[in-house]
Amino acid sequence: MIKVGVVGATGYTGIELLRLLSVHEAVALKVVTSSAAKGKTVADVCTGLRAHIDLAFVEHDNEQLNDCDVVFFATPHATAMHYVPKLIAQGCKVIDLSADFRIQDPRVWEQWYQAQHACPTMLASAVYGLPELNRERIQDACLIANPGCYPTAITLALLPAIKQDLIDTDHIIADAKSGVSGAGRKATLATQFSEVSDSFKAYAVAGHRHLPEIIQTLNEIQTRQDVKLTFVPHLVPMNRGIFVTIYVRQNDNTVSMQKHYTEFYAREEFVDVMPCGAYPDTASVRASNTCRIAIQPGGSESQPTVILAVIDNLVKGAAGQAIQNMNIMFGLDETMGLAMPGLIP
Repeated sequence: MIKVGVVGATGYTGIELLRLLSVHEAVALKVVTSSAAKGKTVADVCTGLRAHIDLAFVEHDNEQLNDCDVVFFATPHATAMHYVPKLIAQGCKVIDLSADFRIQDPRVWEQWYQAQHACPTMLASAVYGLPELNRERIQDACLIANPGCYPTAITLALLPAIKQDLIDTDHIIADAKSGVSGAGRKATLATQFSEVSDSFKAYAVAGHRHLPEIIQTLNEIQTRQDVKLTFVPHLVPMNRGIFVTIYVRQNDNTVSMQKHYTEFYAREEFVDVMPCGAYPDTASVRASNTCRIAIQPGGSESQPTVILAVIDNLVKGAAGQAIQNMNIMFGLDETMGLAMPGLIP
C-alpha cells in the first residue's frame, strides 16, 4: 500500500482528494493536515466522508508526513514551497496542487504571485504533471507540479494542433468559463450566492495568473516561435466545471483537425474526442477525470476553427489529475481510483 499524506485537506481540492483517495485500492491514507481544523476529525468537517476516513487533522509540519511515500499539497500558493525541500530530502515524493512549482522562472513566478520563492533551485527538478504531455518524465519524478484547471483544459485542447503544426500560433483566443469552486472555499463577497447567482462576468481580463503557466507549456510544445494567446476567464453560476472555447486559424483548411485529434488521443483514457457535430457540456464530466473535446472546422480562411473543451475543475483540473500522476509515479494502472463516469444529473 502507498502511504499517503494530504496537506491542506479542508479546501475544495483537498476534500476532493480525500474523497477520491478514500476509495483508492492501493492507498493507505496516513496523515491529513489543516491549520484551521486541527484536532477535529475528518468526519466532523466533511460529513460525506463519515465511515470512509477515520483520521483527525494535524498541523502542516507534523512529523508523520516524513514517513509517507507521497504527500499531496492542496494548500494556497506560496505555502508548499516552505515544506517540500525537507520532505524530498526525507525520501518522500510530492505532488503540489498549488502553483509553487509550475513556473520555471522564479522572477516570473514572483511577479504573478506577489511573493518571494522560498526554494527557486527546486523549480528545475519539478515535472509539470500533465500526463498526456509528460507521462515518461512523471514516472521518474520526485516532485510534481500539478497543472492549474484553466491550463489543463486549454493545453489539452491545443496540444495536438500545436504539436503537429496544424494552426497559426500567432493568433489563438481562449474564452474560458469556470464554476465558483474554482475560486476556492474561503468566504469572499464575490463568491457569495447572491453575488454569483443569475450573473455571468469576466475577470482578470488584463492578465490571469494562469496565463504564464499556459504560455510556458505551449512554448515547450512548439519551440519555433512564442505562442501568442489571448485568454479571458469568466465566472459562471455553477459549482463545478470549466468550459473553454478556443478560436484558431488552421495552417491548411483542407486538413481534418477531427482526424488528427481522434488519432492523437486514441489511447488516452481521460481525453474523449467527440464525433463531428457533437458538442461537450460541463455536466457530462461532473466528478469525472475526463476532458471532453470537440472540433468545429472553419469554413474558410476568414472563419476560424473552434475547439471546445470541458473538464471538472476539481477533478481533471486538480485532485483527479494529481491522483493520475500518483498512479503513474508508482507504476499503477493510470485509471486506478479514477475510472468513474460523470454524474447524471
